[in-house]
Amino acid sequence: MTRARKAPTRPREEAPAFTLALVGRPNVGKSTLFNRLVGRRAALVDDRPGVTRDRREGQGRLFDLVFTVVDTAGLEDVTDDSLEARMRRQTEKAVEQADAILMMIDARAGVTPLDSHFADQLRRAHKPVLLAANKSEGKAGETGRLEAYALGLGEPIALSAEHGLGLDELYEFLAPHIAPAPPEDEAEAEEQDVDEVGDGGEDLSAEDDLPPEAEEDRGPLQLAIVGRPNVGKSTLVNCLIGEDRLLTGPEAGITRDAIEIDWRYGEKQLRLIDTAGLRRRARVDDRVERLSAAETKHAIDFAQVVVLLLDAAQGMEKQDLTIARQVVEEGRALVIALNKWDAVDDRAMALRAVEDRLLRSFPQTRGIPVVTISALQGRGTDRLLKAVFDIYAIWNKRLSTGMLNRWLQQVVASHPPPAPGGRRIRLKYITQARSRPPTFALSCSHPEELPGAYLRYLENALREDFDMPGTPIRLHLKKSRNPYAND
Repeated sequence: MTRARKAPTRPREEAPAFTLALVGRPNVGKSTLFNRLVGRRAALVDDRPGVTRDRREGQGRLFDLVFTVVDTAGLEDVTDDSLEARMRRQTEKAVEQADAILMMIDARAGVTPLDSHFADQLRRAHKPVLLAANKSEGKAGETGRLEAYALGLGEPIALSAEHGLGLDELYEFLAPHIAPAPPEDEAEAEEQDVDEVGDGGEDLSAEDDLPPEAEEDRGPLQLAIVGRPNVGKSTLVNCLIGEDRLLTGPEAGITRDAIEIDWRYGEKQLRLIDTAGLRRRARVDDRVERLSAAETKHAIDFAQVVVLLLDAAQGMEKQDLTIARQVVEEGRALVIALNKWDAVDDRAMALRAVEDRLLRSFPQTRGIPVVTISALQGRGTDRLLKAVFDIYAIWNKRLSTGMLNRWLQQVVASHPPPAPGGRRIRLKYITQARSRPPTFALSCSHPEELPGAYLRYLENALREDFDMPGTPIRLHLKKSRNPYAND
């Protein structure tokens, strides 16, 4: 018996008990340090100030310490209802919920009056605060680091988030507060050896050797919320989790990063991913918006279920169809949500228009669920989540080989494949290679001659006979081996 290959180590699902908030003026390097601590380019980084708007959480690791690190928007001295003021309030919430704070200044720019203003506020927070003079590589930042003593937050450390300098001093600050994590090799030893069938790769050799429960135990459901700008994606996430966790407002394009939020709904664990609004590529000429669009595409690629949010009053436009097509082609489960339903006058016509557009544009994926909601008023979210869990169950569906081959005999008998050039194509055997999405391997005598129309017939029959509406189905052909041919 062949030993199953070892599954990649997954991050621990439990959030670390200690939280460190990164705060400071815009463009001092908070997102760069966040990316270094979490070990990947999770936050957008650009030379212009104000790129980060929402607070983003991630699991940071510094030597043997594991903790939650929070990237925040740049602090601005505004208190009105502007976007900058709402960003500041999000940062203040992060400070309130953190166990310790790392205030960063730009050592090359020196201490500014804004730095002094927010240092005064942090001194009243009654929490451990470490002052870091970032961009201290070389001698250019030494003057700014010495000026930072005047902020009254203790001795500033010389830090370079871009080059990884000064992390040992950050470790000394955090070590008394955090218990060391076990070595990574010990954590890997705790992982169960299972065969990773279903997410990525095109190896169709595995057939029915994976028990269904091995596929289901993969951590929280990854649910991405996508759509055009200003359709209410962040408002929906705030409505689901019951708090103002993400920035919202009348301005289009507030969200720039793909923000992940772990959330529990009853007994089910989810990871909600709020994404930036996607416009037509021809209209995007800003570098940050291009980066945001790339992050959204990445979120779609690695999600399990994608909710495409539409403005119900505008219906399904061409850009919505483009996004939906990306989701289906990537093999993700798709749910359509019509937001702002309370503002629609003729609801029957609006719903019928969307369903007809889906039927015309995605005949190969019939049955995509459409749910009406009002994120602002909190209506329809239970129906939306039920549709998400239902389509997720279909996306994970597994069928036995015996059942599939009995089905194959019936569909071939009722509608035999064509015989191009008088040569009959024999469909011999079918098995489910993997789920997520349901993927089948079909053995036939001349796969290169089987028409695409007949493949679509088989896909539609699979979807209808085994009750798999709305989910992508992949059917791969492989040539059957002739036992009488010379090797």
